[in-house]
Amino acid sequence: MRRPLAAAAALRLRLLSSSSRPLVPSPFPLHHLLRRDDDREDRHPTPPPPPFSPRPIFGSASGAPGLLGLRGWRTLPPAASPPRGTVADAPPVLLTISRSYSLRVAKTKKQTHFDDEHSHRAVNTALWCNFLVFTLKFGVWFSTSSHVMLAELVHSVADFANQALLAYGLRSSRRAPDALHPYGYSKERFVWSLISAVGIFCLGSGATIVNGVQNLWSSQPPENIHYAALVIGGSILIEGASLLVAIKAVKKGAAAEGMSIRDYIWRGHDPTSVAVMTEDGAAVTGLAIAAASLVAVQMTGNPIYDPIGSIIVGNLLGMVAIFLIQRNRHALIGRAIDDHDMQRVLEFLKSDPVVDSLYDCKSEVIGPGFFRFKAEIDFNGVVLVQNYLERTGRGVWANSGRPR
Repeated sequence: MRRPLAAAAALRLRLLSSSSRPLVPSPFPLHHLLRRDDDREDRHPTPPPPPFSPRPIFGSASGAPGLLGLRGWRTLPPAASPPRGTVADAPPVLLTISRSYSLRVAKTKKQTHFDDEHSHRAVNTALWCNFLVFTLKFGVWFSTSSHVMLAELVHSVADFANQALLAYGLRSSRRAPDALHPYGYSKERFVWSLISAVGIFCLGSGATIVNGVQNLWSSQPPENIHYAALVIGGSILIEGASLLVAIKAVKKGAAAEGMSIRDYIWRGHDPTSVAVMTEDGAAVTGLAIAAASLVAVQMTGNPIYDPIGSIIVGNLLGMVAIFLIQRNRHALIGRAIDDHDMQRVLEFLKSDPVVDSLYDCKSEVIGPGFFRFKAEIDFNGVVLVQNYLERTGRGVWANSGRPR
């Protein structure tokens, strides 16, 4: 009959000592301290136990079974000097399940660093491309006084500031864990990506729409449209190059998480490359709208198409900002890992006969490729104690009979 761990372990570990108080349960349900009464002599001497050597409790990283038959990552800390005597003199055994671990145990540290470097490269490329485009648009707006070019100028200012925020957040998220933040700073990239999205909504979308509405009935035909056309063409090439770098970063991130590009854009764990891609895509689309507005003004002679183009660009930026805000909001609130990843974790735990049942399983993403996992586990006490006795060489000794 299977029992919970505390009851089954207490029942069977009584075989290991002649003491009337063999097991002292602690307030923690998985922590059991084995004691032996040294005042009582053994009336049935047994062969001396093998020398004690610390074993992994949950197994080694190579997959070998540990002291209790589990395969995992936790190990017992090595003792300062090998203890002597019976197994009752061994250090207390603490059974625990790791509360936090990486989903990709097999992936190397270099591969994770490569993914971060690729995102960092995409952010830096977008940062300097937006700065170059900003200088070109400022010159065109100063010479033409076009409302749609002013909207594109504000768009470039917002993009440059947002890329700077993303770069800062990406750098901050790489900091090592400390006492105040034991899980690290991975969520910093969500914070700064959210601030960047709010900046797009307020500065990029809001200011552009307000400027376009104010000039609907008082607009004048822009001057030197030919210069504007040249700058728009050059800006499309620059922003397009930055967009290609961002798309490549998104593909790398999707491949690392085993997701399609579409799913990664909506539910991926790294918002940085997605933010760069959406902002660059909006920039290229906005430049195309600005070009169409100037062509309409040139062909019809009606200047109203200029502020209309400004309003359209502002709405485009607003939709991008709302998408990024929602995406980062879910990440900051706390989002569970994907179903297929959760299934992999549960299958790993259930594959061991020591685990009897799992319930109340919860998870939370704490960064790209890392998450916290919590589950209440009902251990099979019979298998647990049998594995313990076999690993310590006490199986025959325990079955030989002890005085009651």
